[in-house]
Amino acid sequence: MREPTLAPALLGLLLGSALQLQQATLWDPVVYSTFMLVALVIHALFAIKKSLFKRRVVVYAAAYAVIYALALALLAFGTVGLRASYFASGALAPALQGRDIAVTGVVAALPQRFEGGLRFRFDLESAQLGGQEVALPRKLELAWYAGVFARGDGPGELMGELQRMPEPLLAGERWQFTVRLKAPHGGINPHGFDFELWQWEQGVQATGYVRAGPKDPVPQRLATTWLHPIEWARQQVRERIFLQVADPQVAGLIAALVVGDQAAIERADWDVFRATGVAHLMSISGLHITMFAWLAAGLVGALWRRSERLCLALPAPSAAALGGLGLALSYALFSGWGVPAQRTVLMLATVLALRLAGLRWPWPQVWLLACAVVVAVDPWAMLQAGFWLSFVAVGVLFATDSEAVSADGTRVSGRLVKMLREQWVITLALTPLTLLLFGQVSVVGLLANALAIPWVTLLVTPLAMLGTLAPALWDGAGWALGVLGTVLRWLAAWPWAVVSVAQAPVWAGVAGVLGGVFLAMRLPWSLRLCGLPLLMPVLQWQAPLPPPAEFELLAADIGQGNAVLVRTAQHALLYDAGPRFSRESDAGHRVLVPLLRALGVRLDRLVLSHRDSDHTGGAAAVLTMQPQADLLSSVEDDNALQQLRPAKRCEAGQKWQWDGVDFEVLHPQAADYGPVHKTNAMSCVLRISTARQVVLLAGDIEQAQELRLVQQTAPTRTQEASGLRADVLLVPHHGSKTSSSAEFLDAVQPRIALVQAGYRNRFGHPVGPVLVRYAERGVNVLDSPHCGAMTWQSWQSTQVQCQRRHDQRYWHHRVP
Repeated sequence: MREPTLAPALLGLLLGSALQLQQATLWDPVVYSTFMLVALVIHALFAIKKSLFKRRVVVYAAAYAVIYALALALLAFGTVGLRASYFASGALAPALQGRDIAVTGVVAALPQRFEGGLRFRFDLESAQLGGQEVALPRKLELAWYAGVFARGDGPGELMGELQRMPEPLLAGERWQFTVRLKAPHGGINPHGFDFELWQWEQGVQATGYVRAGPKDPVPQRLATTWLHPIEWARQQVRERIFLQVADPQVAGLIAALVVGDQAAIERADWDVFRATGVAHLMSISGLHITMFAWLAAGLVGALWRRSERLCLALPAPSAAALGGLGLALSYALFSGWGVPAQRTVLMLATVLALRLAGLRWPWPQVWLLACAVVVAVDPWAMLQAGFWLSFVAVGVLFATDSEAVSADGTRVSGRLVKMLREQWVITLALTPLTLLLFGQVSVVGLLANALAIPWVTLLVTPLAMLGTLAPALWDGAGWALGVLGTVLRWLAAWPWAVVSVAQAPVWAGVAGVLGGVFLAMRLPWSLRLCGLPLLMPVLQWQAPLPPPAEFELLAADIGQGNAVLVRTAQHALLYDAGPRFSRESDAGHRVLVPLLRALGVRLDRLVLSHRDSDHTGGAAAVLTMQPQADLLSSVEDDNALQQLRPAKRCEAGQKWQWDGVDFEVLHPQAADYGPVHKTNAMSCVLRISTARQVVLLAGDIEQAQELRLVQQTAPTRTQEASGLRADVLLVPHHGSKTSSSAEFLDAVQPRIALVQAGYRNRFGHPVGPVLVRYAERGVNVLDSPHCGAMTWQSWQSTQVQCQRRHDQRYWHHRVP
């Protein structure tokens, strides 16, 4: 390929891959094959006519470059499409979801313990249903729960099933047990994490759990194999770390640095790392792999130069580079071969290949080639924030001539100044991109990284790695991490340590990055300041708000629970805060806090309908993020949430108005407070209304409370319609058989009903008879498994935007 066409060709490859990732559904594989064939024909024709183009004027050369780029874009589009079609063909058959299937296979990755049991990756070898062989995806993500599991909500269902405690699992062991599977399905929310894309990229096409109840076949360990020796070694090292280091919190940090077990880091630590901008240091990132490659190359080069024969066979610089790359690859594999590690190894290998081939390309072509190699191996990496942060950072260092790859000075002071300047340049240029991707940026990040990068890379990481040979060194690494943690917590506690803004559209982020690059480049300040206007859109972006006297409803996709954001022109209310998933994870931390940050929402009030954990699980995270919000709830006085924010009781008759929108509490009555036998009966029912539209948020009320509300709001001589009449209804108790009585629905007469429930949840919500009652009345029922997050606006009252349909991509699960 001629050099003038190289950059357009690489751009064509990247563009073709990016366009394919925008497809909502996959086309027939024949179409992708045709694209590839056309691209190859164009390439062959240009190869034949190459001499002709060489004799032509510049305009022909330009046309050649453009057409060649389009041909490679077609090739990339077709290749990625074919890969996706092949992978999608191995998806779990819908008829096999929820069935008890006997499987045999091998534990393929580091098992992860959590408070409810054990999670692990499983490579399938065989599967049987009712004694017959069935086809399943080859890679499964499984959980093995301990204690009571699958507790229900109806009569006789409260006890659930007692599961056998998980056996100690080792990577490489062959097991046989019974599982229940389902397709990977995660929440789809505005600006939210795409769980289904992450599972797709990991090669997982089915998730599920081991059936280990008293009536299930006993799980059997069949043999120990050597199919996954690296994962087995990682597990052994992790166990040794936790045995050696007394503090499990510190042990988790060391395990993350040595074997890449990021799940071992506690959530409180992650919060500090994100607030100070050093989260990339506490996982196996590109920085760790690059530093390891640099140190390994220095060691290999020093040893190589000791042998004249070796130097004659292969020059020491080349041997050092190859040795550094090889050892970096080994480190990346041992640390779990995560996406950032893969990306870094591919980048290093690309640059090394150019160097060994004697090619000295301009930096834009080297940069584009590294991007193209990574995308060719993993096209879906383009949808990950880390991909853009990594490559934009490298590109900025190249563009600002910071000598990131060929430092001149050898003095310590010179290297220190260079390192500080590089960190300043990267921070300045990446701040707009960070705001675009995450909606927040650490103001103390520059100072925190200046302290943490040398501390972690030159002290903590070497001690942690050498601890695999001398375990006592892990105590030294723990001490160093303790010192660093003290400093980082102090920085995170500073006022304005983190600045959050509403997440801007892509064009604003691109403009902001260009503005940051302008400010960082070695140019006269009169030209640098031209970058300031480009920063304004991403820094000043405001999410659209409802007009006066109107309101918007956003029912978040948080699984089995309730969480509804209500926004008026100048105020915001959150009704319930979703479920708690585990000790370290809840809907507030995982979904609601990022959502509120991305929309730039400042809550005025949090309403918790009642104390059940599927409604209050994320409340602590929300209240911590929104210190100004008051709390309205029926939770008891000794509830732990009262320590975070004293709650005012919700009582029927409470009313307020925001921006021309009326709010009224309909239930419970003040006399209902006292000994509570069933918490659902205490659900706060909230009515929201304008002159034209009404919404009813009903919590988990059951038929007794529904009948009481119907009687209390029955039509009178002065009021022809029921006081329960509403256009939109949040379906009571997620569609349980204990709610949505015929009398209640006749009184409410909703046009639209919203169900917040988990996909294939263990309660079966919404149940069939309830859906029949809604269908008989012509109600349009929408649920979160099919719809994702649901957005309704009072000024466009006939429409409900389903986030799953709005953001639909071919890797997203389509619920039957």
